[in-house]
Amino acid sequence: MPFIKVYIHFVWSTKNRVPSLETKEIREKVWFHIKENAKKKGIFVDVVNGYKQHCHCMISLGVDQTISKTMQLIKGESSFWINKEGLTKEKFEWQDEYYGVSVSESMIEKVRNYILNQEVHHGSHSYDDEIDDLIAKHGFEKFKDK
Repeated sequence: MPFIKVYIHFVWSTKNRVPSLETKEIREKVWFHIKENAKKKGIFVDVVNGYKQHCHCMISLGVDQTISKTMQLIKGESSFWINKEGLTKEKFEWQDEYYGVSVSESMIEKVRNYILNQEVHHGSHSYDDEIDDLIAKHGFEKFKDK
């Protein structure tokens, strides 16, 4: 059996960056559901968190998992569940695009802490600032246009 350890830090937003996940209670339910549902599908979510209009997730990909299929399973099922549970006022959707970057083993703890501290981070930084930083560091211009 092959052994691989590939961590990816994903970020995606709500459709049109609408702050649909407006309360901490809603967010906690969504993050818990994403982690539990991923586990049932054999997807290892190390950590998940976010803020009103976006989600951060660090995943260790399995030997037969692709980035696109993993994101499709997580985003598609979670938006279906959010609507089924009536957690938002309007129909909930994630945007189609997402950001994903590999995480070296030496940076896992730093990225994990960054994801876990989203509430504090967004007390002083907007999501647009965060995207601008990602673009500056990694050149993801397309991500900003959506």
